[in-house]
Amino acid sequence: MKSTVIRVATGGRETVHDITAECAAFAAEAGGDGLLHVFVPHATAGVALIELGAGSDADLLAALRELLPADDRWRHRHGSPGHGRSHVMPALIPPYATIPVIDGRMALGTWQSVAIVDLNVDNPERQVRLSFLAG
Repeated sequence: MKSTVIRVATGGRETVHDITAECAAFAAEAGGDGLLHVFVPHATAGVALIELGAGSDADLLAALRELLPADDRWRHRHGSPGHGRSHVMPALIPPYATIPVIDGRMALGTWQSVAIVDLNVDNPERQVRLSFLAG
């Protein structure tokens, strides 16, 4: 298995951050057929396969704001107001995704992108582990 860690600056705001290019470059370097596993080793971030750039990313953040409001209802209380919701989010958007790779290219759908979803405004930098398991 081949593996690497990339660093992603998510900033101090809620974000859906596109990492498709980094994933594609890693898959191409690994070459051949196999599985690309994308994992965020953080308790407050997730990995989504989603269309980006057409408003879906903003829609996802809006939906998460409705489902997980940034208020005082959360028992997990430290950091910014509503921080506890960031710890609940990975149950809805898991911290991983596995993507088939064929001949060094991710077999994503036409409009699919790989994105980090991060509601935690207290951690402006994330690590993402990319692992390739050859087939």
